[in-house]
Amino acid sequence: MKLVDSAIKKPVTVTVGVILIVLFGFISLFRIPIQLTPNVDIPEVSVETVWRGASPQEVEREIVDEQEDQLKNVEGLDKMKSESRDGSGSINLRFELGTDQDTALLKVSNKLDQVKEYPRDVDKPIIKAGSGRESAIAWMVLKAREGYQGVLSHEYDFAKDYIKPRLERIPGVASVNIYGGQERELQVIVDPDALAARNVTIPEVMQALDVENKNISAGDFDEEKRRYIVRTVGEYTSTEDISRVIVKRIDDIPITVGDVAKVSLGYSDKEVAVRHMGIPTIVMNAVRETGSNILVVMNRLDKAIKELNDTLLKDRKLELEQVYDETAYIYDAIRLVRQNIFVGGTLATIVLLVFLRNITSTLIIALAIPISVIGTFLMMTLFGRNINVVSLAGMSFAIGMVVDNSIVVFENIFRHREMGKGRIQAAYDGTVEVWGAVLASTLTTVAVFVPILFVKEEAGQLFRDIAIAISSAVGLSLLVSMTVIPSLSAKILGRFERIERNERTSSRSWSLYAIAGRITESIADFVYWICGKISARVLVVVIMTSLAIGMAWFLAPKTEYLPEGNREIVFGILLPPPGYNLQELEAIAKTIENEVLPLTKIDPASEEAARLPVPPVTNFFYVAFGQQVFMGLVSAIPQRTRELIPFVYRILGKIPGMIPFVQQPSLFSRDIGGGRSIEIEIVGPDLNRLIMLGRRMFGQILQLMPKAQTRPIPSLDLGNPEMRVIPNRDRLTRLRVTTSELGQTVDALVDGAIASDYQLHGKEIDLVVKGEESKLLHTQDLANLIIQTPKGERVTLGSLAEIRLEDGPTQINHIESERAIVLQ
Repeated sequence: MKLVDSAIKKPVTVTVGVILIVLFGFISLFRIPIQLTPNVDIPEVSVETVWRGASPQEVEREIVDEQEDQLKNVEGLDKMKSESRDGSGSINLRFELGTDQDTALLKVSNKLDQVKEYPRDVDKPIIKAGSGRESAIAWMVLKAREGYQGVLSHEYDFAKDYIKPRLERIPGVASVNIYGGQERELQVIVDPDALAARNVTIPEVMQALDVENKNISAGDFDEEKRRYIVRTVGEYTSTEDISRVIVKRIDDIPITVGDVAKVSLGYSDKEVAVRHMGIPTIVMNAVRETGSNILVVMNRLDKAIKELNDTLLKDRKLELEQVYDETAYIYDAIRLVRQNIFVGGTLATIVLLVFLRNITSTLIIALAIPISVIGTFLMMTLFGRNINVVSLAGMSFAIGMVVDNSIVVFENIFRHREMGKGRIQAAYDGTVEVWGAVLASTLTTVAVFVPILFVKEEAGQLFRDIAIAISSAVGLSLLVSMTVIPSLSAKILGRFERIERNERTSSRSWSLYAIAGRITESIADFVYWICGKISARVLVVVIMTSLAIGMAWFLAPKTEYLPEGNREIVFGILLPPPGYNLQELEAIAKTIENEVLPLTKIDPASEEAARLPVPPVTNFFYVAFGQQVFMGLVSAIPQRTRELIPFVYRILGKIPGMIPFVQQPSLFSRDIGGGRSIEIEIVGPDLNRLIMLGRRMFGQILQLMPKAQTRPIPSLDLGNPEMRVIPNRDRLTRLRVTTSELGQTVDALVDGAIASDYQLHGKEIDLVVKGEESKLLHTQDLANLIIQTPKGERVTLGSLAEIRLEDGPTQINHIESERAIVLQ
């Protein structure tokens, strides 16, 4: 065989080949991306549209329905889901496997361009690749240092303008999200009495503010050698400019904004409550780009945080503290698998040494382990894969397999050497004689794993790394056995010296070598006896088959699709009764903190920690926004993390009216509950009927599966209280008030309406017209709001419209353009 002959005659070439494989293998090891789990590429596109102040029904009707009408016909679309919430709507589109992500983005963008129109104050839709719910690799908290004099929640704009861009410039960081805080805004707080006295309406103020806030280019003209550009500059540069804006003239007397309102810089109302270790704060997370090396990205992120703390944040008496790092678990997982590889390789070498009883022979065979394993890293890089717990597990499985071919080849070379042949001849004859059997053995192993490479579904993507790792390692071991083993044997294999049976059983009859020799001889005698009798062969087959089936039956573990892992964090979701405001959700946070925070003060290495029924906690955070509450606890003892689940569930169960959902995130889950849940989808046009069916099925599930945690998405209540203002059109027309003007007035007086924008230190902020907050404290105050009409009359809102207190949905979900409720 030419390959074997060349390997024996050209040992330098073989050596160079081995060096190159090892060299490029090490280069690949340091360049290949490292992450916790394999990439599961499901082509998804998300569309997010913001409409501040709109109810879920309005978002559904005016935005989501219009977008879905266009998007439902996108080529290659597999499933479409949407959520309509207070002030925003989102659509998630999942495409058929194999669809190019960029092509999907382009198709979605083209379809959205066909939406005819949106309401006036709707933001432009944001289109992103992915589901929009990518898991973060790190969480950071903005903290105040000693001497800080400001209000931490007012640092949102600073974090958005300076911290967020610095972190997003890090190679490998896809995005940084900020939660909590209040945005800066320029507030025009109108005085109802002043409006009435001057016969000015709020819509007139808003229109004047918007119309006057313009810069308009008028072209250019030439004068001799110079060219002059003409511009009409009307944008506001100071609060005084806004105060001097003339709203209207009455009897040729100008009425300015300053006459009817107070202009000042302020902050928007708090929309998200974020607490860390019992202290209100602002949190940020970092989302990694797909395919980047998470360990390298985290190192860069750590350096960037240190740089910010030492420079920009230090001057502002602030500090950015990293409170969660996904790489800690990744390092532990990789360290464990690496340890298994080293231990497995060492044990395999020891077994070879015991049975071969020759250091030279053991060395020749053991070389197959590092060559094959290191070369596997090169193959993983060439296949475009990454290092993760699955691929490393495949390598650890292959440790014992890569020496099989070398043992077969070397044993046969050894046999020919025993027959008295020279080293070169024995190496050639021994290798050529068994190359067919070795090749067949390798191909049977590879044939088991190669089909996985062609499976496009999630299972195929998850197990593709283990298939490539084992196939590559075994394939390289075949190459090593055909080239390296005969080449080394021809060079360094010494003269065979027969060790007779009586010599092995004399002075060293109880040595390890002697025991190994007896085992070898016993197995050989047993095989010889089996081959001599048909009845013995049948008996052995029956016994071994029965043992295999019996052990598989009695020792089979519980069936599970994917392992859970043991991450050191526990997540909890709270579904509060509809209508709870942010202050109430913060009060709930304090109740939970009274139970959790004492665990953060216990030393995990102390005897007290060992006696506790739950492990100590290193971090606790709580986030509330809209009608959702999200919290997390990080265990100080990762091995005991699962003990926190019943503890957290018991705490949340004490809160009246709440539906708790607690989980330790799975190793392979994409979001909370994902991958380890059963989802029941109830679809139909009638929201009330959907909720009724959802409640019935919710109760049945609790009866059938009492230990399961069931989470309705969205809530099973139409309990979101709404104050609906239904205009009396007859009265409105008599007072020359349109429905749109009435809506603008109510919007401004209740929550503030955006009239235009304002440049503050080069940054654009909202210019908001709002009423005095003290004027509306109770539901009955809404009917008593004073509305100024264009005719100069002051009337109450209750005289112009009927005000009803009704229940509405907190969120409306769609599946394939149909309303839906999911029980997870």
